[in-house]
Amino acid sequence: MSTFKFPDSIRSRPVYGTLEPRAGSAHLLIADAHGAEAILELAKSDPSLMATAHIIYIPKGEDHEDALRALNPAQFYAGPSYAAAQQRIRKALEDAKMGLQVYLTGTEGLMGQAQNEAMQAGIPHTAIQTEHRGSVARRMQCVHCKGITEDVATDPFVCSHCGLNLFVRDHYSRRLAAYQGVCIDAEDPGNVPEPKELYT
Repeated sequence: MSTFKFPDSIRSRPVYGTLEPRAGSAHLLIADAHGAEAILELAKSDPSLMATAHIIYIPKGEDHEDALRALNPAQFYAGPSYAAAQQRIRKALEDAKMGLQVYLTGTEGLMGQAQNEAMQAGIPHTAIQTEHRGSVARRMQCVHCKGITEDVATDPFVCSHCGLNLFVRDHYSRRLAAYQGVCIDAEDPGNVPEPKELYT
């Protein structure tokens, strides 16, 4: 799947690049869905990475698992969700030695959560490579009830926790790995515009 060119926005909004091989003692590659395609391209540009690579993949209905296994990474895990993979990600970061390279690719929700884990393990966000692939749906936090709604693809949307109609803001919190949603009809209850797809 082709990459998406995000429009210019405010400074807190993440900016993504293209994964590039880096010299390191080990390589932790975390992806979901179409992010697998970026890993396949990375491995093609430098197959030697796979000898010390740990790939953690969340398919989300995409069929790339066999292709990733065929790269023969040192370690491979495929799981049903980020929550299922979280302990493995934490363990990989806890056991990391100096020189670990971290590569994140796929949806913004996956990259944000995995980047947060890496930062908590002491890796600065500027040292973590990211490449967006696939869905542009967002992980959103309601600023009113603090609940998180995954895979938000329209603006406005209804908070899955408190039911408020929320405006999708570009303000992003690395700490929460989520964008912020604010009540759109607080001053005029019920006056909610028709939802439209993000970036249309």
